[in-house]
Amino acid sequence: MIKRIVLFFGDSQNAKTRWRLLYITLAIIVIADFLVHREHVEFFWDKIPGWSALYGFISCVLLIFVSKFIGHIWLMKDEDYYD
Repeated sequence: MIKRIVLFFGDSQNAKTRWRLLYITLAIIVIADFLVHREHVEFFWDKIPGWSALYGFISCVLLIFVSKFIGHIWLMKDEDYYD
């Protein structure tokens, strides 16, 4: 069972199927957010359907870009830095 899963995710021939599964999963998450009853919310944006998914996506992308920016500007050193 584990071998089949590893081969499925590691094989480039299954890339199209993996992308379809990703899009289906994302659509299910956003649709499920429309079904949640929001009676007692603390902030007005918590009432917006799909807000959590959008906020999580934007946060993840922002975290990646900030990390890459810090890595390239400050952390990364030249090849001959220690010479």
